[in-house]
Parts: sequence; structure tokens; C-alpha cells
Amino acid sequence: MRYLNSYVEPALGVIGRGDRIGIALMRIAIASIFLWIGALKFVPYEADSITPFVANSPLLEFFYKHPEQYKAHLTHEGQLVPEQRAWQRENNTYAFSTGLGIVEITIGTLVLMNPVSSLIGLIGGFLAFATPFVTLSFLITTPEAWVQPLGDAEFGFPFLSGAGRLVLKDTVILAGGILVMADSARTLLRKWQESRNVLASQAALLASRRHQSF
Repeated sequence: MRYLNSYVEPALGVIGRGDRIGIALMRIAIASIFLWIGALKFVPYEADSITPFVANSPLLEFFYKHPEQYKAHLTHEGQLVPEQRAWQRENNTYAFSTGLGIVEITIGTLVLMNPVSSLIGLIGGFLAFATPFVTLSFLITTPEAWVQPLGDAEFGFPFLSGAGRLVLKDTVILAGGILVMADSARTLLRKWQESRNVLASQAALLASRRHQSF
């Protein structure tokens, strides 16, 4: 047992210090999600795929011209139906998706800039943390987030559809946003405290010199 502990304890020590690496990896993971998915928002198929979420959301539906008509114009990924593509364009689907993509890319960039500026990283972490509060609301507002009653016995709550399972994963972004935001805040606070200490030392030194001159 003593021989085993000589290996287990050092291993546990290394694992216990992994939180620093974990936070850095979490920051990269969150940024990658926002940057990649944000870039896809400029592509029609991705814009089409979020139509049910936007059209059913009380917070977002006003961005569409005809949100109540979306079900008649849904297509599958990889499918091109010119008539539906034209409707989506007229519905403002692609313009909204482009704007959303810009927002998501901005968030991802801010999160990645933490090594350059802890304040910018803090802002990015906050935005990453706040975003899931909107996306997770889709589980309440979007019927397509749940398996539809098409003949099988399992439908509705708690049977998440593919879209619903994708949304549920945003809980990880929410939790990760707290971690990276807290890390940025700690770094920023430490820098401020160090700056105050330096200023205090300089002020004390200056006061000492003035006292000696008298």
C-alpha cells in the first residue's frame, strides 16, 4: 500500500493543479464554439436551421418579418429549395443570422484576448456566460426542441430532439463562462492591487525624501 501511495499521491497532486490548465482550455473551447458557429451563421443552411428558435422566441421573433409562417418553409441541411431560400431571404432570416454571427465572433474574440487584457477577457467571459440564458430559453419556447408526436410512444418532455440536445449543451458554456469570467476578474484585481502598492511605495519614498531634505 505504501508503494502504491508513492505513485498515487504525486499523481493526485498533478491532477489537483490541473485547474489552471482547465481554465485555459475552457477559454479556448468557449472561444472556438463562438468563432466557429458564428462563422457558420453567414452560411444559408445554418441560418435556416435556427429559424424555429428565432421564430418562436418572444425575445427574437420581431427580427423576422413572417415568424408565424416558418414551418411551411423549413428545409433539411444540405437541401436546396430555391423557393424556400427566397422566402427565408425575404423573411430577413439571413440578415439576422449575419448580425448574430458578428456578435458571436465578437464574443469569441473577446474571450481569447484575455492574455492581452484581463478587462477585455472579463467582458468576453460575461457575454459568454449571459448568452446561454437566451439559448436555453428555447427549450421552453420552441416546440421543435422536443420529439414531435409522429406515431412513436416517446415524444414531448423529457424527450429532447436533436435541436433540443444541441441547446442543452449550452449549460456547459454557461458554467464555463463563470470560470473564465472569475479567472479574468482575479487577474484584473491582482493587477490593480499591485498598481496601488507600487503607487503607495512611490508616494512613501517621495515623502521620505522630502522629509530628509528638511
